[in-house]
Amino acid sequence: MSGQGVGRDSARPRCLVTGATGYIGGRLVPALLEAGYEVRCMARSPGKLRDHPWARDVEVVHGDVTDPCSLEEPLRDVDVAYYLVHGLSSGASFEEADREAAEAFAERASTAGVGRIVYLGGLTPAAVPGHELSPHLRSRAEVGEIFLRAPVPATVLRAAVVIGSGSASFEMLRYLTERLPVMVTPSWVSTRVQPIAVGDVLRYLVGSATMPADVNRSFDIGGPDVVTYELMMRRYAEVARLPRRLILGVPMLTPRLSSLWIGLVTPVPPALARPLAESLRHEVVCREHDIARYVPDPPGGPAGLDEALELALQRVRDAQVATRWSSAAPPGAPSDPLPTDPDWAGGSLYTDQRALDVDASPRDLWRVIEGIGGDNGWYSFPLGWAVRGWLDRLVGGVGLRRGRRDASRLRVGDSLDFWRVEEIEPGRLLRLRAEMRLPGLAWLEMYAEHGAEGRTRYRQRALFHPRGLLGHVYWWGVSPFHAVVFGGMARNIARAAQKAAAAEPGAQDPAPEEAPSPRTR
Repeated sequence: MSGQGVGRDSARPRCLVTGATGYIGGRLVPALLEAGYEVRCMARSPGKLRDHPWARDVEVVHGDVTDPCSLEEPLRDVDVAYYLVHGLSSGASFEEADREAAEAFAERASTAGVGRIVYLGGLTPAAVPGHELSPHLRSRAEVGEIFLRAPVPATVLRAAVVIGSGSASFEMLRYLTERLPVMVTPSWVSTRVQPIAVGDVLRYLVGSATMPADVNRSFDIGGPDVVTYELMMRRYAEVARLPRRLILGVPMLTPRLSSLWIGLVTPVPPALARPLAESLRHEVVCREHDIARYVPDPPGGPAGLDEALELALQRVRDAQVATRWSSAAPPGAPSDPLPTDPDWAGGSLYTDQRALDVDASPRDLWRVIEGIGGDNGWYSFPLGWAVRGWLDRLVGGVGLRRGRRDASRLRVGDSLDFWRVEEIEPGRLLRLRAEMRLPGLAWLEMYAEHGAEGRTRYRQRALFHPRGLLGHVYWWGVSPFHAVVFGGMARNIARAAQKAAAAEPGAQDPAPEEAPSPRTR
Protein backbone atom coordinates (compact mmCIF):
# COMPACT_ATOMS: atom_id res chain seq x y z
CA MET A 1 0.00 0.00 0.00
CA SER A 2 1.18 3.50 -0.61
CA GLY A 3 -0.02 7.01 -0.17
CA GLN A 4 1.14 10.54 0.40
CA GLY A 5 -0.06 11.05 3.96
CA VAL A 6 -1.17 14.41 5.26
CA GLY A 7 0.80 17.57 5.77
CA ARG A 8 1.97 18.53 9.25
CA ASP A 9 -0.59 20.42 11.33
CA SER A 10 1.51 22.41 13.82
CA ALA A 11 -1.55 23.07 16.00
CA ARG A 12 -1.94 19.35 16.72
CA PRO A 13 0.98 17.53 18.37
CA ARG A 14 2.00 14.42 16.46
CA CYS A 15 2.35 11.09 18.22
CA LEU A 16 4.10 8.03 16.83
CA VAL A 17 2.67 4.71 18.00
CA THR A 18 4.85 1.66 17.58
CA GLY A 19 3.15 -1.67 18.14
CA ALA A 20 -0.13 -0.37 16.72
CA THR A 21 -1.04 -3.91 15.60
CA GLY A 22 -0.80 -5.12 19.21
CA TYR A 23 -3.23 -5.19 22.10
CA ILE A 24 -2.39 -1.88 23.81
CA GLY A 25 -1.26 -0.04 20.69
CA GLY A 26 -4.46 -0.82 18.83
CA ARG A 27 -6.46 0.77 21.67
CA LEU A 28 -4.12 3.69 22.27
CA VAL A 29 -4.49 5.02 18.71
CA PRO A 30 -8.23 5.88 18.95
CA ALA A 31 -7.68 7.26 22.46
CA LEU A 32 -5.03 9.65 21.14
CA LEU A 33 -7.26 10.67 18.24
CA GLU A 34 -10.10 11.38 20.64
CA ALA A 35 -7.73 13.54 22.71
CA GLY A 36 -6.98 15.65 19.64
CA TYR A 37 -3.55 14.34 18.65
CA GLU A 38 -2.31 13.72 15.15
CA VAL A 39 -1.29 10.05 15.02
CA ARG A 40 1.26 8.20 12.94
CA CYS A 41 1.40 4.42 13.26
CA MET A 42 4.55 2.41 12.58
CA ALA A 43 4.21 -1.22 11.59
CA ARG A 44 6.35 -3.88 9.97
CA SER A 45 3.32 -4.82 7.89
CA PRO A 46 1.25 -1.62 7.37
CA GLY A 47 -1.47 -3.57 5.59
CA LYS A 48 -2.49 -5.16 8.90
CA LEU A 49 -3.89 -1.79 10.01
CA ARG A 50 -5.99 -1.28 6.90
CA ASP A 51 -9.30 -2.51 8.30
CA HIS A 52 -9.19 -0.87 11.73
CA PRO A 53 -12.08 1.57 12.23
CA TRP A 54 -9.62 4.45 12.74
CA ALA A 55 -7.46 3.61 9.71
CA ARG A 56 -8.64 6.61 7.67
CA ASP A 57 -7.75 9.03 10.48
CA VAL A 58 -4.08 8.13 10.90
CA GLU A 59 -0.90 8.03 8.87
CA VAL A 60 0.67 4.59 8.54
CA VAL A 61 4.36 4.11 7.76
CA HIS A 62 6.60 1.10 7.52
CA GLY A 63 9.17 0.65 10.24
CA ASP A 64 10.82 -2.04 12.33
CA VAL A 65 12.53 -1.41 15.67
CA THR A 66 15.03 -4.16 14.84
CA ASP A 67 16.09 -2.23 11.72
CA PRO A 68 17.45 1.20 12.79
CA CYS A 69 17.59 2.45 9.20
CA SER A 70 13.82 2.05 8.91
CA LEU A 71 13.15 4.41 11.85
CA GLU A 72 14.12 7.70 10.22
CA GLU A 73 10.85 8.25 8.37
CA PRO A 74 8.52 7.20 11.23
CA LEU A 75 10.31 9.49 13.75
CA ARG A 76 10.43 12.58 11.53
CA ASP A 77 8.49 15.59 12.96
CA VAL A 78 7.23 13.58 15.94
CA ASP A 79 6.52 15.22 19.30
CA VAL A 80 5.84 12.07 21.36
CA ALA A 81 6.94 8.54 20.48
CA TYR A 82 5.16 5.59 22.15
CA TYR A 83 7.30 2.48 22.40
CA LEU A 84 4.92 -0.47 22.80
CA VAL A 85 7.09 -3.25 21.42
CA HIS A 86 8.04 -6.30 23.49
CA GLY A 87 9.86 -9.50 22.69
CA LEU A 88 7.94 -12.58 23.78
CA SER A 89 10.33 -15.22 22.52
CA SER A 90 11.57 -17.81 24.98
CA GLY A 91 14.95 -18.00 23.28
CA ALA A 92 18.15 -16.92 24.99
CA SER A 93 18.69 -13.99 22.61
CA PHE A 94 15.44 -12.08 23.17
CA GLU A 95 16.94 -9.88 25.90
CA GLU A 96 19.77 -8.82 23.62
CA ALA A 97 17.32 -8.13 20.79
CA ASP A 98 15.13 -6.01 23.10
CA ARG A 99 18.19 -4.10 24.33
CA GLU A 100 19.52 -3.36 20.84
CA ALA A 101 16.09 -2.29 19.55
CA ALA A 102 15.54 0.11 22.47
CA GLU A 103 19.03 1.62 22.14
CA ALA A 104 18.56 2.17 18.41
CA PHE A 105 15.11 3.69 18.91
CA ALA A 106 16.40 6.07 21.60
CA GLU A 107 19.33 7.14 19.44
CA ARG A 108 17.19 7.75 16.34
CA ALA A 109 14.54 9.57 18.39
CA SER A 110 17.22 11.93 19.70
CA THR A 111 18.57 12.58 16.21
CA ALA A 112 15.03 13.27 14.94
CA GLY A 113 14.35 15.78 17.74
CA VAL A 114 11.52 13.83 19.36
CA GLY A 115 10.21 15.60 22.46
CA ARG A 116 9.37 12.56 24.61
CA ILE A 117 9.44 8.79 24.60
CA VAL A 118 6.65 6.97 26.45
CA TYR A 119 7.26 3.32 27.30
CA LEU A 120 4.90 0.79 28.90
CA GLY A 121 6.87 -1.82 30.81
CA GLY A 122 6.33 -4.24 33.66
CA LEU A 123 5.99 -3.51 37.35
CA THR A 124 8.99 -5.00 39.15
CA PRO A 125 9.21 -6.06 42.80
CA ALA A 126 11.49 -4.53 45.42
CA ALA A 127 14.99 -5.99 45.29
CA VAL A 128 15.38 -9.09 47.43
CA PRO A 129 18.84 -10.69 47.84
CA GLY A 130 19.02 -14.04 46.05
CA HIS A 131 15.66 -13.47 44.32
CA GLU A 132 16.20 -12.81 40.62
CA LEU A 133 13.67 -11.29 38.28
CA SER A 134 12.21 -13.45 35.54
CA PRO A 135 13.98 -12.92 32.20
CA HIS A 136 11.03 -11.04 30.75
CA LEU A 137 10.57 -8.70 33.70
CA ARG A 138 14.34 -8.14 33.72
CA SER A 139 14.27 -7.23 30.05
CA ARG A 140 11.32 -4.84 30.51
CA ALA A 141 13.19 -3.11 33.33
CA GLU A 142 16.34 -2.83 31.23
CA VAL A 143 14.48 -1.28 28.30
CA GLY A 144 12.96 1.28 30.67
CA GLU A 145 16.43 2.17 32.00
CA ILE A 146 17.75 2.58 28.46
CA PHE A 147 15.09 5.19 27.72
CA LEU A 148 15.66 7.00 31.02
CA ARG A 149 19.39 7.30 30.24
CA ALA A 150 18.77 8.53 26.69
CA PRO A 151 18.94 12.24 25.70
CA VAL A 152 15.18 12.34 25.02
CA PRO A 153 13.00 12.81 28.15
CA ALA A 154 11.13 9.59 28.89
CA THR A 155 8.05 8.46 30.76
CA VAL A 156 8.30 4.81 31.77
CA LEU A 157 5.00 3.39 33.00
CA ARG A 158 5.25 0.13 34.94
CA ALA A 159 2.11 -2.03 35.17
CA ALA A 160 1.44 -5.49 36.56
CA VAL A 161 -1.62 -7.48 35.43
CA VAL A 162 -3.73 -5.59 32.88
CA ILE A 163 -7.45 -6.41 33.08
CA GLY A 164 -9.37 -5.77 29.88
CA SER A 165 -11.36 -7.68 27.31
CA GLY A 166 -8.94 -9.55 25.08
CA SER A 167 -5.82 -9.08 27.24
CA ALA A 168 -3.71 -12.20 27.76
CA SER A 169 -3.91 -11.76 31.54
CA PHE A 170 -7.70 -11.47 31.49
CA GLU A 171 -8.22 -14.42 29.14
CA MET A 172 -5.88 -16.58 31.20
CA LEU A 173 -7.85 -15.65 34.33
CA ARG A 174 -11.18 -16.12 32.59
CA TYR A 175 -10.55 -19.56 31.10
CA LEU A 176 -8.84 -20.97 34.18
CA THR A 177 -11.76 -19.89 36.36
CA GLU A 178 -14.58 -20.85 34.00
CA ARG A 179 -13.23 -24.24 32.95
CA LEU A 180 -11.90 -25.54 36.26
CA PRO A 181 -14.33 -25.63 39.20
CA VAL A 182 -11.58 -27.49 41.07
CA MET A 183 -8.06 -26.21 40.41
CA VAL A 184 -4.70 -27.67 41.33
CA THR A 185 -2.55 -24.57 41.14
CA PRO A 186 1.12 -23.57 41.43
CA SER A 187 2.41 -21.55 44.36
CA TRP A 188 2.27 -18.27 42.45
CA VAL A 189 -1.51 -18.07 42.94
CA SER A 190 -0.76 -16.83 46.46
CA THR A 191 1.55 -14.02 45.27
CA ARG A 192 0.25 -10.48 45.71
CA VAL A 193 -0.30 -8.39 42.60
CA GLN A 194 -1.88 -5.01 41.88
CA PRO A 195 -3.99 -5.31 38.70
CA ILE A 196 -5.01 -2.32 36.62
CA ALA A 197 -7.92 -1.79 34.22
CA VAL A 198 -6.88 -1.33 30.59
CA GLY A 199 -8.88 1.91 30.49
CA ASP A 200 -6.65 3.37 33.21
CA VAL A 201 -3.52 2.21 31.37
CA LEU A 202 -4.72 4.10 28.28
CA ARG A 203 -5.55 7.18 30.38
CA TYR A 204 -2.01 7.24 31.77
CA LEU A 205 -0.49 6.69 28.34
CA VAL A 206 -2.44 9.55 26.76
CA GLY A 207 -1.77 11.84 29.73
CA SER A 208 1.97 11.14 29.55
CA ALA A 209 2.16 13.02 26.26
CA THR A 210 1.78 16.37 28.04
CA MET A 211 4.27 15.91 30.88
CA PRO A 212 6.68 18.81 31.48
CA ALA A 213 9.95 18.58 29.56
CA ASP A 214 11.98 18.19 32.77
CA VAL A 215 10.17 15.01 33.83
CA ASN A 216 12.31 11.95 33.09
CA ARG A 217 11.37 9.05 35.33
CA SER A 218 9.39 5.86 35.83
CA PHE A 219 5.94 5.64 37.42
CA ASP A 220 4.22 2.66 39.01
CA ILE A 221 0.63 2.38 37.81
CA GLY A 222 -2.04 0.13 39.29
CA GLY A 223 -5.62 -0.05 40.43
CA PRO A 224 -6.77 0.40 44.04
CA ASP A 225 -6.85 -3.33 44.87
CA VAL A 226 -3.89 -5.46 45.97
CA VAL A 227 -4.88 -9.13 45.68
CA THR A 228 -3.47 -12.59 45.16
CA TYR A 229 -4.06 -14.39 41.88
CA GLU A 230 -6.23 -16.86 43.83
CA LEU A 231 -8.41 -13.99 45.03
CA MET A 232 -8.63 -12.65 41.47
CA MET A 233 -9.98 -16.02 40.34
CA ARG A 234 -12.52 -16.03 43.16
CA ARG A 235 -13.55 -12.45 42.37
CA TYR A 236 -13.94 -13.35 38.70
CA ALA A 237 -16.17 -16.29 39.66
CA GLU A 238 -18.36 -13.93 41.65
CA VAL A 239 -18.58 -11.34 38.87
CA ALA A 240 -19.35 -14.06 36.30
CA ARG A 241 -21.90 -15.64 38.69
CA LEU A 242 -20.09 -18.97 38.77
CA PRO A 243 -20.21 -21.41 41.70
CA ARG A 244 -17.44 -21.03 44.26
CA ARG A 245 -14.13 -22.49 43.00
CA LEU A 246 -12.01 -24.93 45.00
CA ILE A 247 -8.34 -23.98 44.64
CA LEU A 248 -5.57 -26.32 45.82
CA GLY A 249 -1.96 -25.12 45.79
CA VAL A 250 0.86 -27.41 44.60
CA PRO A 251 4.29 -25.83 45.30
CA MET A 252 6.30 -28.12 42.97
CA LEU A 253 4.70 -26.75 39.76
CA THR A 254 7.52 -24.83 38.04
CA PRO A 255 6.87 -21.92 35.64
CA ARG A 256 7.52 -24.26 32.71
CA LEU A 257 5.02 -26.82 33.98
CA SER A 258 2.62 -23.98 34.82
CA SER A 259 2.84 -22.66 31.25
CA LEU A 260 2.03 -26.10 29.85
CA TRP A 261 -0.91 -26.35 32.26
CA ILE A 262 -2.13 -22.87 31.23
CA GLY A 263 -1.69 -23.80 27.58
CA LEU A 264 -3.78 -26.92 28.07
CA VAL A 265 -6.71 -25.11 29.71
CA THR A 266 -6.70 -21.65 28.09
CA PRO A 267 -6.26 -20.24 24.57
CA VAL A 268 -2.96 -18.65 25.66
CA PRO A 269 -0.15 -20.77 24.14
CA PRO A 270 2.74 -21.97 26.32
CA ALA A 271 5.17 -19.59 24.58
CA LEU A 272 3.19 -16.63 25.95
CA ALA A 273 1.97 -18.32 29.13
CA ARG A 274 5.50 -18.97 30.33
CA PRO A 275 6.60 -15.32 30.66
CA LEU A 276 3.25 -14.54 32.29
CA ALA A 277 3.68 -17.38 34.78
CA GLU A 278 7.32 -16.45 35.44
CA SER A 279 6.28 -12.86 36.16
CA LEU A 280 3.57 -14.00 38.57
CA ARG A 281 6.23 -15.54 40.79
CA HIS A 282 7.08 -12.02 41.95
CA GLU A 283 5.08 -9.80 44.25
CA VAL A 284 4.34 -6.75 42.11
CA VAL A 285 2.73 -3.95 44.09
CA CYS A 286 3.00 -0.22 43.38
CA ARG A 287 5.41 1.60 45.67
CA GLU A 288 4.23 5.08 44.68
CA HIS A 289 1.39 6.86 42.91
CA ASP A 290 3.29 9.91 41.71
CA ILE A 291 1.69 9.67 38.27
CA ALA A 292 -1.34 11.46 39.75
CA ARG A 293 0.69 14.70 39.88
CA TYR A 294 0.73 14.78 36.08
CA VAL A 295 -2.29 12.65 35.13
CA PRO A 296 -4.95 13.35 37.79
CA ASP A 297 -7.14 10.49 38.97
CA PRO A 298 -10.71 10.51 37.62
CA PRO A 299 -13.57 11.18 40.06
CA GLY A 300 -13.74 8.14 42.29
CA GLY A 301 -10.18 7.10 41.46
CA PRO A 302 -8.90 4.36 39.14
CA ALA A 303 -11.22 1.43 38.44
CA GLY A 304 -11.27 -1.33 41.04
CA LEU A 305 -10.80 -5.01 40.21
CA ASP A 306 -14.50 -5.89 40.24
CA GLU A 307 -15.36 -2.95 37.98
CA ALA A 308 -12.58 -3.87 35.56
CA LEU A 309 -13.68 -7.52 35.49
CA GLU A 310 -17.34 -6.62 34.95
CA LEU A 311 -16.53 -4.26 32.09
CA ALA A 312 -14.17 -6.73 30.40
CA LEU A 313 -16.66 -9.56 30.73
CA GLN A 314 -19.47 -7.39 29.34
CA ARG A 315 -17.31 -6.45 26.34
CA VAL A 316 -16.74 -10.14 25.64
CA ARG A 317 -20.44 -10.94 25.93
CA ASP A 318 -21.37 -8.04 23.65
CA ALA A 319 -18.68 -9.00 21.09
CA GLN A 320 -17.09 -5.56 21.43
CA VAL A 321 -13.47 -6.62 21.86
CA ALA A 322 -11.44 -3.97 20.03
CA THR A 323 -8.10 -5.81 20.21
CA ARG A 324 -6.87 -9.11 21.62
CA TRP A 325 -3.58 -10.43 22.96
CA SER A 326 -3.30 -12.38 19.70
CA SER A 327 -3.54 -9.19 17.60
CA ALA A 328 0.22 -9.23 17.18
CA ALA A 329 1.75 -12.09 15.22
CA PRO A 330 3.61 -14.60 17.40
CA PRO A 331 7.40 -14.85 17.28
CA GLY A 332 8.60 -16.72 14.24
CA ALA A 333 5.37 -16.24 12.28
CA PRO A 334 6.02 -16.40 8.53
CA SER A 335 6.03 -13.17 6.58
CA ASP A 336 6.74 -14.41 3.07
CA PRO A 337 4.42 -13.27 0.28
CA LEU A 338 1.69 -15.54 -0.98
CA PRO A 339 2.97 -17.65 -3.88
CA THR A 340 1.17 -16.87 -7.12
CA ASP A 341 2.31 -19.78 -9.29
CA PRO A 342 3.84 -23.26 -8.93
CA ASP A 343 7.31 -21.97 -9.75
CA TRP A 344 7.30 -19.58 -6.77
CA ALA A 345 10.79 -19.33 -5.28
CA GLY A 346 11.90 -22.07 -7.65
CA GLY A 347 10.35 -24.74 -5.45
CA SER A 348 7.30 -26.95 -5.12
CA LEU A 349 3.87 -25.62 -4.35
CA TYR A 350 1.15 -28.09 -3.47
CA THR A 351 -2.48 -27.10 -3.89
CA ASP A 352 -5.89 -28.52 -3.10
CA GLN A 353 -8.69 -26.78 -5.01
CA ARG A 354 -12.45 -27.20 -4.65
CA ALA A 355 -15.37 -25.40 -6.29
CA LEU A 356 -19.12 -25.75 -5.90
CA ASP A 357 -22.22 -23.99 -7.20
CA VAL A 358 -24.36 -22.72 -4.34
CA ASP A 359 -28.07 -22.00 -4.32
CA ALA A 360 -27.62 -18.84 -2.29
CA SER A 361 -26.63 -15.25 -2.89
CA PRO A 362 -22.96 -14.21 -2.68
CA ARG A 363 -23.95 -12.25 0.42
CA ASP A 364 -25.26 -15.35 2.22
CA LEU A 365 -22.18 -17.31 1.19
CA TRP A 366 -19.89 -14.51 2.33
CA ARG A 367 -21.50 -14.40 5.75
CA VAL A 368 -20.64 -18.06 6.24
CA ILE A 369 -17.08 -17.56 5.00
CA GLU A 370 -16.44 -14.53 7.21
CA GLY A 371 -17.95 -16.32 10.21
CA ILE A 372 -15.69 -19.36 9.96
CA GLY A 373 -13.64 -20.56 12.93
CA GLY A 374 -14.05 -19.85 16.62
CA ASP A 375 -17.35 -21.16 17.96
CA ASN A 376 -18.59 -21.83 14.40
CA GLY A 377 -15.78 -24.31 13.72
CA TRP A 378 -14.34 -25.28 10.36
CA TYR A 379 -17.31 -27.09 8.80
CA SER A 380 -15.62 -30.49 8.53
CA PHE A 381 -14.20 -33.30 10.67
CA PRO A 382 -14.30 -31.44 14.03
CA LEU A 383 -12.25 -34.13 15.76
CA GLY A 384 -9.54 -33.86 13.12
CA TRP A 385 -9.27 -30.09 13.56
CA ALA A 386 -9.23 -30.50 17.35
CA VAL A 387 -6.48 -33.13 17.22
CA ARG A 388 -4.42 -30.90 14.91
CA GLY A 389 -4.81 -28.08 17.41
CA TRP A 390 -3.77 -30.28 20.34
CA LEU A 391 -0.70 -31.50 18.47
CA ASP A 392 0.24 -27.93 17.67
CA ARG A 393 0.02 -26.98 21.35
CA LEU A 394 2.19 -29.97 22.30
CA VAL A 395 5.03 -28.70 20.09
CA GLY A 396 4.72 -25.10 21.35
CA GLY A 397 2.37 -23.73 18.69
CA VAL A 398 -0.63 -21.46 19.12
CA GLY A 399 -3.18 -24.27 18.87
CA LEU A 400 -6.77 -24.02 17.72
CA ARG A 401 -8.31 -22.20 20.70
CA ARG A 402 -7.33 -18.60 20.05
CA GLY A 403 -10.78 -18.19 18.53
CA ARG A 404 -11.90 -14.88 17.05
CA ARG A 405 -11.83 -11.24 18.12
CA ASP A 406 -15.36 -10.69 16.74
CA ALA A 407 -18.01 -13.36 16.20
CA SER A 408 -19.07 -12.18 12.73
CA ARG A 409 -16.52 -9.69 11.35
CA LEU A 410 -12.89 -10.11 10.37
CA ARG A 411 -10.18 -7.64 9.46
CA VAL A 412 -6.68 -7.97 8.09
CA GLY A 413 -4.28 -9.03 10.85
CA ASP A 414 -6.92 -10.75 13.02
CA SER A 415 -5.92 -14.09 14.51
CA LEU A 416 -8.40 -16.85 13.73
CA ASP A 417 -7.68 -20.02 15.69
CA PHE A 418 -4.31 -21.13 14.30
CA TRP A 419 -4.63 -18.93 11.21
CA ARG A 420 -4.20 -15.20 10.65
CA VAL A 421 -6.20 -13.08 8.21
CA GLU A 422 -3.72 -12.07 5.52
CA GLU A 423 -6.18 -10.55 3.07
CA ILE A 424 -9.87 -9.85 2.96
CA GLU A 425 -11.91 -8.40 0.13
CA PRO A 426 -15.34 -7.95 1.72
CA GLY A 427 -17.95 -9.98 -0.08
CA ARG A 428 -15.43 -11.89 -2.21
CA LEU A 429 -12.15 -13.21 -0.73
CA LEU A 430 -10.80 -14.40 2.60
CA ARG A 431 -7.15 -15.48 2.67
CA LEU A 432 -5.71 -17.06 5.79
CA ARG A 433 -2.07 -17.77 6.58
CA ALA A 434 -1.28 -20.72 8.83
CA GLU A 435 0.46 -20.00 12.14
CA MET A 436 0.51 -23.58 13.41
CA ARG A 437 3.88 -25.36 13.51
CA LEU A 438 4.48 -26.73 10.01
CA PRO A 439 7.48 -27.84 7.94
CA GLY A 440 6.60 -25.17 5.39
CA LEU A 441 4.21 -22.29 4.68
CA ALA A 442 0.46 -22.73 4.22
CA TRP A 443 -2.51 -20.63 3.13
CA LEU A 444 -6.23 -21.20 2.84
CA GLU A 445 -8.35 -19.10 0.43
CA MET A 446 -12.15 -18.94 0.24
CA TYR A 447 -14.04 -17.07 -2.48
CA ALA A 448 -17.68 -16.07 -2.98
CA GLU A 449 -18.12 -15.45 -6.71
CA HIS A 450 -20.85 -14.95 -9.27
CA GLY A 451 -21.18 -18.17 -11.27
CA ALA A 452 -22.93 -19.13 -14.48
CA GLU A 453 -26.67 -18.62 -14.99
CA GLY A 454 -26.95 -16.27 -12.05
CA ARG A 455 -25.79 -18.82 -9.51
CA THR A 456 -23.18 -18.31 -6.83
CA ARG A 457 -19.85 -20.08 -6.97
CA TYR A 458 -17.86 -21.10 -3.90
CA ARG A 459 -14.17 -21.60 -4.57
CA GLN A 460 -11.63 -22.87 -2.07
CA ARG A 461 -7.88 -23.25 -2.41
CA ALA A 462 -5.33 -24.63 0.08
CA LEU A 463 -1.67 -24.02 -0.69
CA PHE A 464 1.45 -25.49 0.89
CA HIS A 465 5.07 -24.60 0.20
CA PRO A 466 7.18 -27.37 1.79
CA ARG A 467 10.42 -26.70 3.62
CA GLY A 468 12.92 -29.48 2.95
CA LEU A 469 12.22 -33.17 2.70
CA LEU A 470 10.11 -33.14 5.86
CA GLY A 471 7.72 -30.67 4.20
CA HIS A 472 7.13 -33.01 1.26
CA VAL A 473 6.66 -35.97 3.59
CA TYR A 474 4.15 -33.94 5.64
CA TRP A 475 2.03 -33.01 2.59
CA TRP A 476 1.86 -36.55 1.23
CA GLY A 477 1.23 -37.89 4.72
CA VAL A 478 -1.87 -35.74 5.25
CA SER A 479 -3.12 -35.67 1.63
CA PRO A 480 -5.30 -38.82 2.09
CA PHE A 481 -7.37 -36.79 4.57
CA HIS A 482 -7.91 -33.83 2.24
CA ALA A 483 -11.11 -35.22 0.75
CA VAL A 484 -12.59 -35.38 4.25
CA VAL A 485 -11.17 -32.10 5.56
CA PHE A 486 -11.18 -29.77 2.54
CA GLY A 487 -13.89 -31.54 0.55
CA GLY A 488 -16.17 -31.69 3.57
CA MET A 489 -15.45 -28.04 4.33
CA ALA A 490 -16.49 -26.94 0.86
CA ARG A 491 -19.72 -28.96 0.93
CA ASN A 492 -20.71 -27.87 4.41
CA ILE A 493 -19.97 -24.19 3.77
CA ALA A 494 -22.19 -24.40 0.68
CA ARG A 495 -24.95 -26.07 2.70
CA ALA A 496 -24.71 -23.48 5.47
CA ALA A 497 -25.05 -20.68 2.90
CA GLN A 498 -28.07 -22.36 1.33
CA LYS A 499 -29.66 -22.80 4.74
CA ALA A 500 -29.09 -19.11 5.47
CA ALA A 501 -30.62 -18.19 2.12
CA ALA A 502 -33.69 -20.29 2.84
CA ALA A 503 -34.13 -18.47 6.15
CA GLU A 504 -34.13 -15.09 4.34
CA PRO A 505 -36.16 -15.65 1.15
CA GLY A 506 -36.49 -11.93 0.35
CA ALA A 507 -32.91 -10.89 1.00
CA GLN A 508 -31.19 -8.71 -1.57
CA ASP A 509 -27.55 -9.10 -2.47
CA PRO A 510 -25.77 -5.83 -1.73
CA ALA A 511 -22.58 -4.73 -3.41
CA PRO A 512 -19.45 -5.62 -1.49
CA GLU A 513 -18.28 -3.02 0.98
CA GLU A 514 -15.43 -0.78 -0.02
CA ALA A 515 -12.40 -1.64 2.08
CA PRO A 516 -10.97 1.28 4.08
CA SER A 517 -7.91 2.87 2.56
CA PRO A 518 -5.67 4.47 5.19
CA ARG A 519 -3.13 7.13 4.40
CA THR A 520 0.09 5.18 4.15
CA ARG A 521 3.52 5.63 2.81
